[in-house]
Amino acid sequence: MNILITGVHGFVGSNLVVALKAHHSLYGLDIVAPEKVGVIQTFSWKDIEPASFPVQNLPKFDAIIHLAGKAHDTKNQSAAQAYFDINTGLTRKIFDFFLESSAKKFIFFSSVKAAADSVVGDVLTEEVIPTPVGPYGESKIAAEEYIKEHFILPTTSPCGYSSSLEEENRIHSDKQVYILRPCMIHGPGNKGNLNLLYNVVKKGIPWPLGDFENRRSFTSIDNLCYVVEGLLTKDVSSGIYHMGDDEALSTNELIALMCEVLGRKPHIWKMNKRMMEGCAGLGTLLHLPLNTERLRKLTENYVVSNAKIKAALGIDRMPVRAEEGIVRTIKSFIN
Repeated sequence: MNILITGVHGFVGSNLVVALKAHHSLYGLDIVAPEKVGVIQTFSWKDIEPASFPVQNLPKFDAIIHLAGKAHDTKNQSAAQAYFDINTGLTRKIFDFFLESSAKKFIFFSSVKAAADSVVGDVLTEEVIPTPVGPYGESKIAAEEYIKEHFILPTTSPCGYSSSLEEENRIHSDKQVYILRPCMIHGPGNKGNLNLLYNVVKKGIPWPLGDFENRRSFTSIDNLCYVVEGLLTKDVSSGIYHMGDDEALSTNELIALMCEVLGRKPHIWKMNKRMMEGCAGLGTLLHLPLNTERLRKLTENYVVSNAKIKAALGIDRMPVRAEEGIVRTIKSFIN
């Protein structure tokens, strides 16, 4: 297949190139265009402008994977509009291009944060009514809505849609569209929150929140690449799919795994929950680093169901276990 990958030089894009280059012809679309092994050519966003498209003689793509976006700024220092300009604006541009192109498959990387900032109940499924909080999740759900405004997904009731949209769907009946909502993606080369926790553990700083047995879902980059390959090569119905590893892990388990790789004994302190909640409340009043909101983020459950995507791909389990993927990521931090 001829595959166009936006954001091809990022963390996920680089891993997808490694996973797909042996069996597919890969092209990039990015704001930078250095040479990359496995990528035939990297185009700029100007190359897909409606006015430029007929002139550029772009290859006939079979599939488009849209990764380009503004990542979640955990320090909340980014301007809100920047998220909408990039996450929503670029999605509109590339999806319009997809509808006019020869490509038959479109995979959009959204986020579970587009569905929910916090999980209500035991597990987050695709049936949840989206309630994003903050510009990152809101810009991602706005991008999803744009796609659904121009292509009726099976999970979306056609009731209330205009006949013109239904007619447009009939015109594009040979196309398949996937909105993928992964939870925290990790793997070698990733510099996210797992790296921050690892640096705390490496310094021997005790973890005082051991009394909170939270459960969180993660997404190994290996499992993610496996799912993308499946969506590209199998006849999977269009729709919204959540993505995560099979097993959820607690922060205590993560710290234990990190210490195991480091050959150290974990320092997990089980400070009384109510006392820590009281300290966090005081921190909120005094504007300290540990406040009520940060404590909630550090200790809440966020378990994501991957049942729908596994059923769609016809598999019983993901190829990489959660612990195995985490250990690979931790070892890459050391190296």
